[in-house]
Amino acid sequence: MTIKRYSWKNGPDIIQQHSVAKHTVLKKYLAAYFKTLVSNPRQENFRVTLVDGFAGGGLYTHANTRELVLGSPFICLDAVEEASIAVNIGRIKPVKLDVHYVFIEADRDAHQHLSKLLYERGFGSRLGNDIQLRHATFQSEMQTIVDDIHTRSPKNGRSIFVLDQYGYKDVPGPLIQQIFNKLPRAEVILTFGVDSLLNFASDSKSSRKLLDEIGLSGLLGGRSIEEIKESERDWRLFVQSGLYRGLVDRCGAQHYTPFFIRNNEGHGDYWLVHMSNHPRARDVMTEVHWQNQNQFVHFGGAGLRMFQMLGYDPDQDPLFRKQFELGFQFDNVARRASVDALKEQLPRLIYARDEGVRFGELFGITCNETPATEAIYRQSLQDLVAENIIEIFSDDGSRRRSANQIKVDDWIRAPQQRDMFFVLR
Repeated sequence: MTIKRYSWKNGPDIIQQHSVAKHTVLKKYLAAYFKTLVSNPRQENFRVTLVDGFAGGGLYTHANTRELVLGSPFICLDAVEEASIAVNIGRIKPVKLDVHYVFIEADRDAHQHLSKLLYERGFGSRLGNDIQLRHATFQSEMQTIVDDIHTRSPKNGRSIFVLDQYGYKDVPGPLIQQIFNKLPRAEVILTFGVDSLLNFASDSKSSRKLLDEIGLSGLLGGRSIEEIKESERDWRLFVQSGLYRGLVDRCGAQHYTPFFIRNNEGHGDYWLVHMSNHPRARDVMTEVHWQNQNQFVHFGGAGLRMFQMLGYDPDQDPLFRKQFELGFQFDNVARRASVDALKEQLPRLIYARDEGVRFGELFGITCNETPATEAIYRQSLQDLVAENIIEIFSDDGSRRRSANQIKVDDWIRAPQQRDMFFVLR
């Protein structure tokens, strides 16, 4: 199958709005990333490497407005410059953001265009120093980059890999697993072309082989590709569920946010998948999804086990059918549904532990199953405390009654006087 690739042979190529959206998300995530991790007032240095594995030519023309739009390398550079100012507001001694950039681009025209732009915009003196520009494929450079990051930051390998592949097979799961195996604090932001995959996929041996190579052969669940394609109603949910079980598991990340970038043109659907080994990183990205509700959608449920609806018939429930068709849109309606769903589901997990469970552990072991954020968890728990269904307290016995009081190390347990109505319902 032919996938339309950008071309910088004759200057900036056209970019669609739904592709601009991922640049917006990247910039907002980087801003939140530095704000979260550079919070210690005594911290003097913060070291991280930003890797753009499919950097492109650095500049596009917006399909609708015809305005020039900067590409991901400049998104990274600008975001760090802005973060450096933001994190130092109010500090007596400024913290230095020690950031190294690696921009990789395999296409010759794109590489040359990006190089030219970097010089024109004043970054030329930094090339070969804190900015590395490489004319190569990400796959060919990945191991060297991982080794360099490990040498530079042997304790945790703090890094973010932006892997905006053209389709779905340039970054196979085992390759990402190698990143996490050596760099425990790495994060990966991966795009995955769902429409491209489904347009190509068939029941042929070559197609099945490709699915196996990218780690998705196990998602079919005994169904043929043609059966999946013929089901216009549930293919998005099926693919979401399959990636939940297949792609991310094979990548080796402990935490992830697998949701669709909204595409109002009705074609070219793709995922923006964030992967990390820490629940806090997962929560930061999920917050960005909620802040950009017009850009994201997912086709599962509001609470825990968000993808386990494949056997449900939406035609039997009009409200479910409407949600199914429109998707979970990260809006106020979705937030209320998330709070209500967690209020039903979390007590059963809490009651199963006689000694209780710490909030951080509860969130960490369940957050991959839900589109909810820590803040939504806290709101649900606040409501449950008010209804005397649970109680929350710190190690010194202090009671927590409001959402903003709940800390990561606080204990959650069933109250001594339980609400029997809840237990039996």
